[in-house]
Amino acid sequence: MKIGIIGAENSHTAAIAKLINIDKQIRGCSVDYLWGETPEFAEQAAEAGQIPNIVRKSTDMLGKIDALVVDHRHPKFHLKAAWPYVEAGIPTFIDKPFCYRSEEGKAFLDMAKKKKTPVTSFSILPFWDGFIRFKKKIPALGKIVTGFSWGPCDLKSPWGGVFFYGIHQVDILLHAFGYDVKSVMVAKDGPNATGQLFYPHGLVVTMAFIQKDAPGFGMAAVGMTGDHHAPIVCGKNPYLRGARLFVEMFRTGKMPMTREQMLRPVQVLEALERSIKSGQVETVER
Repeated sequence: MKIGIIGAENSHTAAIAKLINIDKQIRGCSVDYLWGETPEFAEQAAEAGQIPNIVRKSTDMLGKIDALVVDHRHPKFHLKAAWPYVEAGIPTFIDKPFCYRSEEGKAFLDMAKKKKTPVTSFSILPFWDGFIRFKKKIPALGKIVTGFSWGPCDLKSPWGGVFFYGIHQVDILLHAFGYDVKSVMVAKDGPNATGQLFYPHGLVVTMAFIQKDAPGFGMAAVGMTGDHHAPIVCGKNPYLRGARLFVEMFRTGKMPMTREQMLRPVQVLEALERSIKSGQVETVER
């Protein structure tokens, strides 16, 4: 299986290629083609991941690859880059966040379904050892009354503001506490901020967005019969489980994430973005 990657600015590109091409952690495939935002980005990633071919245009891999990874730093570029490949039937993994606007995401997934092309997108944190252990603890806590997460996030990031790193906290919270968030609010005074997710049944979950010096990611859950908090650690390799998951989709055609699991985090992030501007509670689109 020949894999192509669009995007070289993101460090994930070299990491995924190294995992497959150099460390041989996933058999039966190789990363053979790369397009980068600049020649310098492309050359650096190709060297680090031993990717043999750099193309001049992102569409130059059409007809040469069996599967695609799209890996821009800013999510506004993701779907436009992936579109011609998915339309051509090439299974595709889109790095987090899936997209920058949920309406565009809906149209993209509609097209993929019509073309019967498998696509997926996710943050890798829900597949880390720390999160898996954390989620297993939740049922023993009884009815959950509140939750909390913390991690790095710069609300003024040039790569999409809260989208760039906020996706990690949003994704793990939705995996842990449910996807039916009805509204959100962001409070800030200085570089750091908090974001709150409000659920229909009264649950409120809070995120700490830490601009600098965040000690990684972590989570907490408080239930009527107990509480649990823990750092979300990755194990030996932060990318391995995620890469195995999307390569398995490339092989089988079975999508590991539902439409809701891909779109809902984007809708929550859109509402958080609106709240940053308004300073008010903002409704999450249904």
